[in-house]
Amino acid sequence: MSESKGTNTRTIAVDMIARVEGEGALRVTVKDGTVQDVELRIFEPPRFFEAFLQGRHYSEVPDIVARICGICPVAYQMSAVHALEQIFGLQVDGALRDLRRLIYCGEWIESHTLHVYMLHAPDFLGYASAIAMAKDHPEMVTRGLRLKKAGNALMTLLGGRSVHPVSVKVGGFSRVPLRRELEGLKEELLWARDAAVETVRWVAGFDFPDFAQDYTFVALRPSDEYPFNEGPIASSGGVNISAVEFEQHFREEQVSYSTALQCSFNGAGYLAGPLARLNLNADRLSPMAKQTLADTGLALPLRNPFHAIVARSVEILYAIEETLRIIDSYEPPPSPSVPVTVRAGTGMACTEAPRGILYHRYRVDGDGLIREAKIVPPTSQNQRRIEEDLRAYMPRVLDLPNKQAALGCEKVIRCYDPCISCATHFLKLDIQRDG
Repeated sequence: MSESKGTNTRTIAVDMIARVEGEGALRVTVKDGTVQDVELRIFEPPRFFEAFLQGRHYSEVPDIVARICGICPVAYQMSAVHALEQIFGLQVDGALRDLRRLIYCGEWIESHTLHVYMLHAPDFLGYASAIAMAKDHPEMVTRGLRLKKAGNALMTLLGGRSVHPVSVKVGGFSRVPLRRELEGLKEELLWARDAAVETVRWVAGFDFPDFAQDYTFVALRPSDEYPFNEGPIASSGGVNISAVEFEQHFREEQVSYSTALQCSFNGAGYLAGPLARLNLNADRLSPMAKQTLADTGLALPLRNPFHAIVARSVEILYAIEETLRIIDSYEPPPSPSVPVTVRAGTGMACTEAPRGILYHRYRVDGDGLIREAKIVPPTSQNQRRIEEDLRAYMPRVLDLPNKQAALGCEKVIRCYDPCISCATHFLKLDIQRDG
């Protein structure tokens, strides 16, 4: 944090944001007590996935895009295969469709649990890290680790391993589980369901700042289920479009201070992720998830970003209930995938990553080679909204000591669980003052 000599301008510089998945920084400029500028800086080098997908065979795409993220690889795989299947005219349904929902459940369970217990809960309980929190709350951290392990087990069974799954392919899977293999997970999942209920109750009791915001919520909204893989893109303003229309409404722009593109929706910032999904799809929740949310006493729509930890916890419970439902009705399909007939064309798809909608577009030639690829991840979509939240929140922390001001900024950012890449760092905050 610095104050320029001879002026009334103050600059708050957060050099490294702690307890997020990746490397980012924050710079806030304040003049005469008014916030002038907020810059959420993503300074990791560009990774050029869209470029090096060009010229690769369509069959390689699921394995390549899974490497974009170690926390949400299934989301990248699912958006990719749906877009490619649109080009090839494939319809994946029945047990194969259920298995795709199932592997997505595994990802939501492990990703949401990691954030709720290890990255976000310490903010509400006054700890600098989950390790420090574990000294006083070992039972809570142990519960979180066991819940995450349940999600990892699903990922491993369906995907071949818990990180960067290898069984997902265009048309289905390279291998599907036996019924007895899925049944073998049920005992732990029944424990996890109870633990998820307790998780919702636990986080709903946190002390939340009074910080309601006027959000435009954007999420998938299927006609008869909570969203994972499919459904039109809906907004709280009444927009309802298909993924084919995504680029008519969503626009990415480069900002000078970040290697990540920022995305706007009809010219404005918007909110994607658990809060948006819950507000737009609460009527699609499973019975226990719906009742547990009602028991918290929180009224929808939730407009406080700090309530995102509650929304994530409700989605953990929903994912576990959905997993048990699919296992109970599962009969292995006759084949692990449907046949693919390659043809040239362009396909688009959106699925719901843990952090929000994830858009993929591919152009494929007659040989099945990728000629163009476009990927719009959730964090780039939320980045503008994060900055708007910080602009609104900053007056609350400007008069606080340096350490508390920096922590206040980070707490707002962590509400979004930004997935920059897989890493955590401690914050360094430098402050200079006149005189």
